[in-house]
Amino acid sequence: MNRVLDGYCRLLEWLLVGLLATMVALVFGNVVMRYVLNSGITLSEELSRWLFVWMTFLGAIVAMRERAHLGTDVLVSRLGPRGRRVCLVAGQLLMLYATWLLLSGAWTQARINVEVEAPVTGLSMAIFYAAGVVFAVSTGLLIVLDLWRNLSGQLADDELRMVQESEDLAQVEALRIDQTPPLGQGPHSMPFRR
Repeated sequence: MNRVLDGYCRLLEWLLVGLLATMVALVFGNVVMRYVLNSGITLSEELSRWLFVWMTFLGAIVAMRERAHLGTDVLVSRLGPRGRRVCLVAGQLLMLYATWLLLSGAWTQARINVEVEAPVTGLSMAIFYAAGVVFAVSTGLLIVLDLWRNLSGQLADDELRMVQESEDLAQVEALRIDQTPPLGQGPHSMPFRR
């Protein structure tokens, strides 16, 4: 199952690259055309906005899989393995509930807006709201699988956190671990002279 999820996330990463490249080309092309040719790409703004929404939701799926969402674990880091497991189960159940709310709301909006056309492109507005549906279904599956691994005891103790404290803090700690000198050889340890 991990191989399937990794392949799915790899596909999403490539899709994100394509969406970003398209968005950059649309916006840059529109700017150049406005200044050089005194015209523009009519659908650039609307389509770029849609691409940005889809990139946000698809990127959040990949971040969920990689446990890269930022958060704080001040309380959880002080608990033992059993306490961490209990907090993780509680957090996963709350996330499932929030995901269900998002899914039901996005699905309702997509159904309501199937017949509504976007002002510039003429595409169905349901495409816009479908990003929430794809996100909720994908992350719901990821949460259920992690919850199952947690309840069945398959998660290792170092996997009992679903967030990353801070990108900067993680980089500083990695540098500190990599550059820690052996005992007695730090900057403040001078050899004793008589």
